[in-house]
Amino acid sequence: MSVPGRAAIAVTVGLLFASAMAAADQGPSRAQQAYARAIELEAQGNHAAGLALLWEAAGLAPRDADIQNRLGEALERIGALDAAVAAYRTAVSEQPAFRKASNNLILALVKVGRGEEAVERAQALVTAAPKDPDRYFTLGLAQSEQNVADAIKSFRLALELAPRHTLARYNLALVLNRADRAPEAIEELHRALAIEPRAETHYTLGVIYWHQGDPDRAIGALRAAVAADPTYADAHYTLGAVLKSRRDWNGASAALRRAIAIRPDLASAHYTLAQVLQLAGDRAGARAEFEEAETRRQRVQRDQEASVWTAVGAQKHEAGDLAGALESFRRAIGVSESYAPAFYQMGRTLERLSQRDAARAAFARAQQLNPSLVPPRDLPVK
Repeated sequence: MSVPGRAAIAVTVGLLFASAMAAADQGPSRAQQAYARAIELEAQGNHAAGLALLWEAAGLAPRDADIQNRLGEALERIGALDAAVAAYRTAVSEQPAFRKASNNLILALVKVGRGEEAVERAQALVTAAPKDPDRYFTLGLAQSEQNVADAIKSFRLALELAPRHTLARYNLALVLNRADRAPEAIEELHRALAIEPRAETHYTLGVIYWHQGDPDRAIGALRAAVAADPTYADAHYTLGAVLKSRRDWNGASAALRRAIAIRPDLASAHYTLAQVLQLAGDRAGARAEFEEAETRRQRVQRDQEASVWTAVGAQKHEAGDLAGALESFRRAIGVSESYAPAFYQMGRTLERLSQRDAARAAFARAQQLNPSLVPPRDLPVK
C-alpha cells in the first residue's frame, strides 16, 4: 500500500473546510472544549491525541481562526503540509491581522515549494510596515530557499532595526553557513549567544564546528546545548556521534542513551549506539540495539503513513464523504493497528452515521491505545 501523495492530502480548501459547516450545528462549546483539551495534550507531548481533537474542533468551528491555525501547526508537525497550508489560509482569511497564522502560512508555502507566493506575501507585509524588524525577519525566512543573497540582506535589515533580534541573527548564521561562509556564521552565532544563550544556538555552533573538523569545540558547544536544555534529544544524539568519532565509547554511550530516554522513537540514536557498542566489543548489546533501531524505524514509518491516511479521512469526514472517510481510516488502521487517532476519527464518522455501537467500539479502542483520547460525553463507552 502506497502513501497518498501531496495531491491526496490537499483535497482542496473547499473540500476540507467549506462543507464542514454541516458539523457546526453542534454548537461552539464542544469545539472549544476539544480545542482546550488539545492544547493541554500538546503541552504534555501527546501530539497524536492533540491532533485528533483539533480535527474535531476544526470540524465543529470551521471559521475559528485560532483553531485552524493550531490545526495547521499540528498537521505541519506530521508532514501533512498541503493540509496545513489550507488550514493556515482559512485562519488568515477569517482573521487577516492574525500575524502568527500569516507567518505560519508563509513558511509552510516555502516548505511545499511555493516560494514565490511566500516571498510575495512577506514582501507585502514589509511594504505595509517598513520599520517593523519582525517583517523583515519573516521575509528573510521566505527568501532563504529562493535567494540566499536577498535573505542575508533582509536579516541584516531586521538587525539594523533591532540589533538584539536573536532569531534574525540566528537565521542569518544559518543562511551564511549554507552559503559556505562558516566563519561569518560562527561570528553571528557567538553574537546571538551573547544576547541570549539559547540551546539551539549552541547546538548549531557545535554542528558547524564538527563539520569543520574541530571536535573539541564541537563537544564544548554541544555540552553547552544540553546544559541549557537537558531535554534536547538531538543535541544529546549529536554529542554522542561526535564522541563516537573520538572513540570515547563510554561518553558516546551515555549521551546516546540519554537521547533515547528522551525520545525512544529516535531510531538513529539506537543505530549509532549499536555501532558504539559493537566497536566497544559488546556484540550482544550491539545486536539488540540494531534490532531496536530497525523496529523503531519501521514503527515510525507505519505511523507516518497512518497519519497521512487519517488526515485524508478527516478531510473527507468534514466534507461529508463519510464512506470515503471510513475507507481512509480503515487503511490507516491496516497500516498501523496502534495508531489511536485513526480509531478516534473513525468513531466520529460512525457517530455521524448513527452507528453508535460501532462508534463506541472505535472510541474505546482509541482510548485503550491512548488514554487521553476520551470519547465524547454524549457517547459514553460501555
